[in-house]
Amino acid sequence: MSAARMLTGDRPTGRLHLGHYVGSIANRVRLHQRYESFFIIADLHMLTTKNTREDIAQVSANAREMVTDVLAAGVDPARATFYLQSAIPEVGDLNTLLQNLVTVPRLERVPSLKEMARDSGKEEMPYGLLGYPVLQAADILCVKGQVVPVGKDNAAHVEVTREIARRFNHLYGDVFPVPELIMSETPTLVGTDGAAKMSKSRDNAIALSDDPATVRRKVMGMYTDPNRVRADVPGTVEGNPVFAYHDVFNPDRGKVEELKQRYRAGRVGDVEVKEELVAALNRFLDPVRERRERFASTTGLVDELIVEGTERTREQVRRTLVEVRRAMGLTSAYTQVRRRAERYRKAVGTPA
Repeated sequence: MSAARMLTGDRPTGRLHLGHYVGSIANRVRLHQRYESFFIIADLHMLTTKNTREDIAQVSANAREMVTDVLAAGVDPARATFYLQSAIPEVGDLNTLLQNLVTVPRLERVPSLKEMARDSGKEEMPYGLLGYPVLQAADILCVKGQVVPVGKDNAAHVEVTREIARRFNHLYGDVFPVPELIMSETPTLVGTDGAAKMSKSRDNAIALSDDPATVRRKVMGMYTDPNRVRADVPGTVEGNPVFAYHDVFNPDRGKVEELKQRYRAGRVGDVEVKEELVAALNRFLDPVRERRERFASTTGLVDELIVEGTERTREQVRRTLVEVRRAMGLTSAYTQVRRRAERYRKAVGTPA
């Protein structure tokens, strides 16, 4: 490999939001200039919780929106390879080979899997969801990813990948790099409802593509301090979602500290604090919206990036799979059988 590789991506379940940005996209934007970067559109992972025909029918449109969001956030298309997971069947072959290198009890200890099942309304965990970290390991290792920027939720998944890579190398020889996790400085972002992390399924998210009016509507409806019934009542800043967003997205630190002091003293109302947040978020999102419009306005451009990236990635995955099968001895096993069969055909006069 000419340069160290980064693997990251998302499930194509809709447009990306601010939680995605602080969880991993900000790191992708920062890191993709330093690494050969692969961005997976993880539609096979989507099937673990969304697998109706209607869900699958939305994959192409959602993939297009997702890639557009990533580009709008600041990723340079000339330095990124976007690919559709389901269009590379060899990833499934690698998943089959890797799944025997990890135990069921180990996978059951991954904390986010039960949460994913619960959030998708499933009473019992599907087999595919239990194996989600193994397929994720195949995603990372098939391109020999060395760096994986992740949010808090996926850190435990990537740790499984690290264990599988070590186990494979121990059994069969050094084939895979052991990927490094790069954690976000802001691991999670609470939703606008204050009850849980920002999530599309909970309808508590501010999308990267939201227009200024939508951002204002969502911010003005945000949860704040429930014990504060009037502006002259001292409020709590800690755990208050509005101030959590100010801390991440408002670069005017002096203004943020002033608002916090006044809020604690009961000298500013929620409306003013939220209006300041609306202004800060729209300043942050304005260049994102501008870039998004530029990429979205050229019909077929994003589709071409996905197709070209998928074809390039599939070539790499095929090379990796050949190397894996050779290291495991699977290639030689069939070669021996085939040679014996050829000798048998010659002996009995059967055409080859």
